[in-house]
Amino acid sequence: MNCTTQLLANEQMTDLQKRDLAHVWHPCAQMKDYEKFPPKVITKGEGVWLYDEDGKRYLDAVSSWWVNLFGHANPRISKVLAEQATTLEHTIFANFTHKPAIEVAERLVRLTPPGLEKVFFADNGSAAIEAALKMSFQYHAQTNKKHKKRFLALTNAYHGETIGALSVGGVDLYNEVYTPLLLDTVRSQGPDCYRCPFNDKPESCSAQCIQYVEQDLAEHHEELTAIIIEPLIQAAAGMKMYPALYLTKLKALCEKYDVHFIADEVAVGFGRTGTLFACEQAGVTPDFMCLSKGITAGYLPLSVVMTTNEVYDAFYDDYGTMKAFLHSHSYTGNTLACRIAQEVLTIFEEENYMEVVKEKAALLNQKARAAFEHLPYVGEYRQTGMVGAIEMVANKVTKEDLPSEERIGYQIYKRALDKGLLIRPLGNIIYFMPPYSITEEEMDFMIATTKETVEQFFAERGATYEG
Repeated sequence: MNCTTQLLANEQMTDLQKRDLAHVWHPCAQMKDYEKFPPKVITKGEGVWLYDEDGKRYLDAVSSWWVNLFGHANPRISKVLAEQATTLEHTIFANFTHKPAIEVAERLVRLTPPGLEKVFFADNGSAAIEAALKMSFQYHAQTNKKHKKRFLALTNAYHGETIGALSVGGVDLYNEVYTPLLLDTVRSQGPDCYRCPFNDKPESCSAQCIQYVEQDLAEHHEELTAIIIEPLIQAAAGMKMYPALYLTKLKALCEKYDVHFIADEVAVGFGRTGTLFACEQAGVTPDFMCLSKGITAGYLPLSVVMTTNEVYDAFYDDYGTMKAFLHSHSYTGNTLACRIAQEVLTIFEEENYMEVVKEKAALLNQKARAAFEHLPYVGEYRQTGMVGAIEMVANKVTKEDLPSEERIGYQIYKRALDKGLLIRPLGNIIYFMPPYSITEEEMDFMIATTKETVEQFFAERGATYEG
């Protein structure tokens, strides 16, 4: 019996589930798990809800991998998408352009930190990271600094899964098997506010942990082209959150040591941290800012790299000098995606969504802390903007991790789905990153169902917890 035959042997599967598993290889999954837990076939989305083929609904508490901002099948966005599709769907973006791309670029320049004046379009987050890495390297090569060939990144970082992006990532789950293929990256110890080596508290943190980066910059700066970082939240690492002061100090170090600062705001941009862009909270302008995910509110793939005139000018010359940035994607500046991005930025402005985010973030923080902080197996509830994370531990006092082989987060995820809630885990961390359109009633359902599921799981597990 081959693997596919084993998958299809589950008689409880629907016809569509069997057809899916006959040919589809799903991302970030061990397909053998699907023998007993086949994928849900989603037929409809509305607001924060996804509906499967049987009509059962699931509250999308993770915004379908962090992309959805204003709810599924948003009427405003769907309308402009349909209108644009009848006029122009896509055009080559080399020596051609179109109004949606122009207007998105103009508006992003106005909205992002001052000094980011140029916009390079790509089609997903990993592609934006690759472009930024290449731009930084080529900039230094073309400004008489050819010795700058390496990148510095943080432990537990995640920047995507193409080879360059993996090279600056630091999550072994994704990286380890590909180690022979990866770039030689300098790896600095990243911030870990929950298990702070300096015993600082978030409310009084002076970002002492920046010293690890400073030591590595002092040693390697002559060979470093850039440092790349996820501002305020290391997402795939388990929603590790740290203060804006860390970014302020990092920017100063980058200037001191002549190293580019690449801000990967793919996951945290467009309001997730409580400001439109995370770097705003530190008052810093990176040399490169990578944006994707929320830029189209979950409708179509699109990403951009924002950079400065100084970087752009190093590529601007006669063609024969071969200084051009010869990097392209077939769907660069896709018209449909750019038109949606226009509408996303308009919704932020016209519907005052940053105020909405602040109000709902405060509500989520209040309700989630009341629900989870007293539980004996919850070491910490932490939140930045509209991103909340529940870290489950074996011991609240020592902060000892739960055994990874038990896949506790995954077990809770499966149970929550049965109750109509999608809370995809990150190891032993359960997180909330719902669409901003979530109502208080829906938020109450999200929190209550998570609490009920977590309590039931640990009761069934029968373990005792200290602290």
